[in-house]
Amino acid sequence: MTGLFHSMKNLGAAASAAVLLSACSGIVPDGGMRSASRERPPQLGYETPSTTPVPVPPVPMRGPASGDRAAVPIPATARAPLPSGAARGDGLTAAASALQRGPSIASLNLDAARAVSALGAFRLSCPGLQRRTDRSGLTQNGDWSEACAAAANASDRDAAAFFARWFTPVQVSDGTAFATGYFEPEIAGSRHRRAGYDTPIYGRPRDLIDVDLGQFNEELAGKKVRGKVDGTSLVLYDDRAQIVNGSLEGRAPVIGWAADPVELFFLQVQGSGRLRLPDGGVMRIGYASQNGRAYTGIGRLMKDRGLLGPGESSMQGIVSWLRRHPEEGRRIMDENKSYVFFQELTGPGPLGAMGYAVTPRVTVAADPNFVPLGAPVWVSLDRAEPNGIWVAQDTGGAIKGANRFDTFWGAGEEARAIAGGMSARGSALVLIPKASAARLGL
Repeated sequence: MTGLFHSMKNLGAAASAAVLLSACSGIVPDGGMRSASRERPPQLGYETPSTTPVPVPPVPMRGPASGDRAAVPIPATARAPLPSGAARGDGLTAAASALQRGPSIASLNLDAARAVSALGAFRLSCPGLQRRTDRSGLTQNGDWSEACAAAANASDRDAAAFFARWFTPVQVSDGTAFATGYFEPEIAGSRHRRAGYDTPIYGRPRDLIDVDLGQFNEELAGKKVRGKVDGTSLVLYDDRAQIVNGSLEGRAPVIGWAADPVELFFLQVQGSGRLRLPDGGVMRIGYASQNGRAYTGIGRLMKDRGLLGPGESSMQGIVSWLRRHPEEGRRIMDENKSYVFFQELTGPGPLGAMGYAVTPRVTVAADPNFVPLGAPVWVSLDRAEPNGIWVAQDTGGAIKGANRFDTFWGAGEEARAIAGGMSARGSALVLIPKASAARLGL
């Protein structure tokens, strides 16, 4: 989604304005497809998505699976992280952090069904994995060729053995992991405005400008800002409150209408979803762009202000509070100045940061500075549902740092119930090709 900046007459002025804007509003991360805890703008169209289905593994769960309540967690005992050695550098990437070789994959006792699903997701990711630059520094593109070639011919029966044969588990930093969850929400919506459907769902505005800061300063490579042109200056784009109050009329296409502004707010937090149409049909929509404003998690604001009672800190609890206090809730939502714009999706999806369709209970979002996108990861947490092997196919604006993950649970009430209350801690390992581990001395 690299934007081309054509409107400035003077490139020097453009660079100055861009840097100033980044200081004011926060730099937009390069990448990413979203849980109530964060916003994950996807990098659509990076690759051509495959239509080959990836099997979805079963997941342990105990009720209730309700759109109004989070699922009751199934407790588990997390494996303790390995002792952490000294960092190899400044700790800003995996390769510059402390690295420890993990236990053998055979000792991790991979669940057979999850291994099959992870093999399918890894196979799907291989074309992009072999072309992308690994920002984590753990691997080089050529390191993946043998594993990807083997994945093309590996049988589901031997999925667990495949990972044991081709990968080395590595603990990054202190190995202490934290995982949340996200899902593909479904909300009531309409393609056209009608009674009961009054909240516009905007496509990308025509005057929204993307600036690649790396064009002006090598130290800002991979960083972007967004705004709009006012005369010869690049200025902040409209914030959420302005947009909700109608500032985009005539400046942005309306691709649909939502029945509930609260549901639309959380669909924006997730970044993609489905509109349940009045005739029973479904319209799938996904991230098209964002207004460049910094994301603010309203759950944290509400908790800090003492607004959430016991059991209300999940996404479901927050939604319930906002509906009980509509006026105050609207003002709180407006404090998140970030606003996401959508496009209709007609192919496979939703798409993650690699441009591939993400797979329920298989895809995990991670920070690409610490996990190569497309790499398998293994987590052992104090909640049973997410435990096991995943594939890092997505990123997130609030998913930052080593061993920070966001697990994708799919669509529907069960996915909403699990993801909405997901908060689990434990340990994690990144699975990298054996050639990479040998080069790192592991």
